[in-house]
Amino acid sequence: MNRRHFIKYLGATTLYIGATSCGGTRVFGSTYNEEISRDAWSKLANTGEAFSYVNPNKKLPNVLIYGDSISIGYTPTVRQELQGEANVFRIFNNGGSSDTFIPKMEKLKETMFQPYLKGGWDFTWDVIHFNVGLHDLKYLKNGKLDKVNGKQVSSIAVYKSNLDKICKYLQTEYPKAKLIFATTTAVPQEGADGRITGDSVKYNKAALEVLANYPSIQINDLYGFTKPNASEWHIKPHNVHYNELGKTEQGKLVSKIIAENL
Repeated sequence: MNRRHFIKYLGATTLYIGATSCGGTRVFGSTYNEEISRDAWSKLANTGEAFSYVNPNKKLPNVLIYGDSISIGYTPTVRQELQGEANVFRIFNNGGSSDTFIPKMEKLKETMFQPYLKGGWDFTWDVIHFNVGLHDLKYLKNGKLDKVNGKQVSSIAVYKSNLDKICKYLQTEYPKAKLIFATTTAVPQEGADGRITGDSVKYNKAALEVLANYPSIQINDLYGFTKPNASEWHIKPHNVHYNELGKTEQGKLVSKIIAENL
């Protein structure tokens, strides 16, 4: 964790690394059609507030949030905080484990963007805030959470390999986007269904080892920000999710970091 630019947020540390200064191009084709795009999104995306359709305002920069259910929880707050400053999109469902990242990004592109979708979106991302990890460290047996008899979804070695591929993919596909990686939030101290206390620390350490090779990718230490407040913010014991206060505070942090990159 030999990183530069430490900034404090409510006693937690968010780490920054120098990033590219150029934003993505926000050029809309004359053939953009909201009705076509909205219909495509309704067939692609999950339901719920976080998955509401976003009609891109061509005067604003475009932000993508990629992550698991923790990010689903804070997405509405990020949208509210950045209203009038950015178009805030998110991946169309739960981001899941690291091996699904690239396929889901490709599906988003091929379903929603021109030239794949005639009349679809025609812009590129200015900021991508992403996370994988919480679904990699869980244990499953027959598709159900089981930390006693189950198998871990991704070993640390596999996780590191997948994350390396993700970083290469993002820098290749979206070379002008500012990339922000969020560390994985903690498993409760008393443990959680299908997850072991302390594994988030191990996987975050592994992530930082990978990201050391990508100094332009900034790091949002969401783990460090959330952990001191876990007892107040976790929705209930043995559950990795957060209550409304936790989701709101996480969203405010994420939106602040994104805003500093717009």
